[in-house]
Amino acid sequence: MENRLNMDTKHLIGQKLVAGFAGQQMPEDFKQKVAEYKIGNVILFANNVQNEVQLTRLCREIHDYVLEQTGQIPFLTIDQEGGCVTRLSEDFAVVPGAMQISGTGDPHKAYLAGRITAAELRRCGVNFDLAPVADVNSNPQNPVIGVRSYGDTPQQTADYAVQMAKGLMDGGVLACAKHFPGHGDTAVDSHIGLPMVDKSLPQLKACELVPFRALIDSGISGIMTTHILFPQLEPDGLPATMSRRILTDLLRGELGFKGLILTDCMMMGAIAQHYGTVEGGVKAFAAGVDLVFTSHDIHLSCDIAERMYQKLERGEIDRAVIEESVARILRYKQWLTQQPAAPVTDGKAQADEMYRQSLAALHAPVALQNPIAIACHPFVTTLASSPQNKDINFARSLGESLGCDYIVNGIEPDEAEIAAILARARQHGSIVFASYNGHVKQAQCRLGKALAQLGLPMVWAAMRNPYDLKDLPKEVYGICAFEYTGRSIQAVTDVLQGRLVPQGRLSVTL
Repeated sequence: MENRLNMDTKHLIGQKLVAGFAGQQMPEDFKQKVAEYKIGNVILFANNVQNEVQLTRLCREIHDYVLEQTGQIPFLTIDQEGGCVTRLSEDFAVVPGAMQISGTGDPHKAYLAGRITAAELRRCGVNFDLAPVADVNSNPQNPVIGVRSYGDTPQQTADYAVQMAKGLMDGGVLACAKHFPGHGDTAVDSHIGLPMVDKSLPQLKACELVPFRALIDSGISGIMTTHILFPQLEPDGLPATMSRRILTDLLRGELGFKGLILTDCMMMGAIAQHYGTVEGGVKAFAAGVDLVFTSHDIHLSCDIAERMYQKLERGEIDRAVIEESVARILRYKQWLTQQPAAPVTDGKAQADEMYRQSLAALHAPVALQNPIAIACHPFVTTLASSPQNKDINFARSLGESLGCDYIVNGIEPDEAEIAAILARARQHGSIVFASYNGHVKQAQCRLGKALAQLGLPMVWAAMRNPYDLKDLPKEVYGICAFEYTGRSIQAVTDVLQGRLVPQGRLSVTL
């Protein structure tokens, strides 16, 4: 049976699904399910990317295959926020993270970051960036947002997020603000648990919803939901992703959003462990979502599709509502086909220079004589992060570049390890210490404060969230690096050797 969109049920539901796969080529099983269920959209992760040449080839293959099987181009989506959440390989331009960009004091830098990112994505065929983050990081203990946020105040977050989104869309790439109605005031990572924000609507309007209102007013194409309970908005024990009150009544109705509503991945612990991915996906559609993501298992997308077929057949879902949603999706796909070719720019050099310009520091520099470098390895702070490169270590790199002694400490050093590090540090004339989310893994900060009490000239580099530097002694030179990458290690090294003076400022209160 045909409908006014000239699509059968399979094609209709397939347009509303987004699936992903592991590896740098489309698996045959994935292709078979796309063909069978007419799945119309794909999400890419770091494990799909080797380099620009490979990604361009893969995107072309996906584009052509999905178009052939569904009659429509796919949304090719990616979480390319910049900073610590990047899916692209090192040969691409990766802009600084949100908190670092807002530290420049110049919202135009966020626009430039969006344009650079759009040009990089367009060049290889990705057309939908799941950015910017519009969460106000009002809770410093937040384990999942942190440096991904433009700040801890609503207006600053709004100003920068709007500019990033404009930069992406002016560059011909769809943008998606996340995570509605706000993931900033949580101490639980929704990738592994089910957070709760017990705020009233007036409280949310005064803080969390300010950036989303501004982004809606600016014409953003997409908004992603969050898997968080808001009991004062949704009393039935459903997270925002599955709540019609939050998505249809508030986001569509009161806030007037006309664009695409996307879910965060329905395989995350907050949904999978408490409601089930398939049941959650069906309920998300009923709540008013346009695109449901099952990022790592296309079979779950197919199971959601089967459930949706049944509900449509039984009349439990209004086909006209599905058609309206798919029509919205197709309008944005049409918009993508009308965008001019991306300009060729030296994005990598621009992004790296922007990173170096926005490095921030606290207190006066110190002179390093006979230093010892001390740092843990990077680790996965949240499943939203990029896979960590275990080949890099701040202390080892500094030891090699400065020719000094170094220690690679544990992520959560115990008292015996701290004592051993202190004993070795006393044999040196100065200390360079790096922490990585020590405000969460607090043994790192205990180590840092114990080192500071030795009274030696000391540098403390925070390699992700700057909250590690809260209560930093005035005699310790603090450097906010915002990300634990080869680029950040080199920049901090350049600061220590006098080749770079940090120009950024902190955009959050410590």
